[in-house]
Amino acid sequence: MIIDCHGHYTTAPAAHNAWRETFGAGDTPPAYPVITDDEIRETIEGNQLRLMAERGIDLTIFSPRASAMAHHRDDAVTSTAWARACNDLIARVVGLHPGKFAGVCQLPQAVGVPMSGLIAELRRCVCDLGFVGLNLNPDPSGGHWTSPPLTDPVWYPLYEAMVELDVPAMVHVSAVTNPSFHATGSHYLNADTTAFMQLVQADLFKEFPGLRLIIPHGGGAVPYHWGRFRGLADMLGRPPLAESVMGNVYFDTCVYHQPGIDLLFQVIDTANILFGSEMVGAVRGRDPLTGAYFDDTRRYVDALDLGESDRYAVYEGNARRVYPRLPA
Repeated sequence: MIIDCHGHYTTAPAAHNAWRETFGAGDTPPAYPVITDDEIRETIEGNQLRLMAERGIDLTIFSPRASAMAHHRDDAVTSTAWARACNDLIARVVGLHPGKFAGVCQLPQAVGVPMSGLIAELRRCVCDLGFVGLNLNPDPSGGHWTSPPLTDPVWYPLYEAMVELDVPAMVHVSAVTNPSFHATGSHYLNADTTAFMQLVQADLFKEFPGLRLIIPHGGGAVPYHWGRFRGLADMLGRPPLAESVMGNVYFDTCVYHQPGIDLLFQVIDTANILFGSEMVGAVRGRDPLTGAYFDDTRRYVDALDLGESDRYAVYEGNARRVYPRLPA
């Protein structure tokens, strides 16, 4: 079975997106628009489902559009309303296409919002909607990094809930307002790399040995600079990465060329890699050198010389281990 761990609802109905533009921090969100099942089917069947069929992907772990989480523009009230609407829409996609999608939730994050609201929405999504994980934004300020690092105790109540519910988080930022950063070209990859280094510098997984985090986009700069991170850990008096971080951290295969995938698998243990494509996402065009879509990452993984057990692990086994709430 081919499980894609990284899918976003980037094609959500226009009425859903238009509703988001009617309110911001301090406003009272208006009534949510009526969106029919047929409207949802129309946005999915010609996009994600079509590509899944063409590329031989059986199941996508599916969450709201990452860039549209836009936590920087909200307060507790508006972020909660937006997160609930997005998560309810994901639940409808899952319900309309049985066996094709598994839900991952957006959290109602904003700068300074109490952790209790995040935990309440996580519990609703896992316990009531049947979701299998969550997206966690390490920078709800939108590229200004005003929040404590992921290893700070302020995050601990959320981690306790994650361990209790047995769900992982994909560490995924959202939109950026800092003009120095391009959203998907630099802000996303910066955040992936930053999150990993935060984990190297602290003992988070001694506190939470059951916590599981997925760092997307192939781990940002981490595999390419693996020697740097190993060396920094040594200079800082930290344990080896295999002991302190990699028992709890996983990377996906959202890397859009063959040499990058080759490097990822040469450096990172197969047990820490989950197949992912982020299709209909950041890079949607065709590679002029190959004629294939950049985000057709299965082509790159299939081209590797993997044994049967490693291939199973990357395409299915690791996802089931990291997301144990996935349906059988």
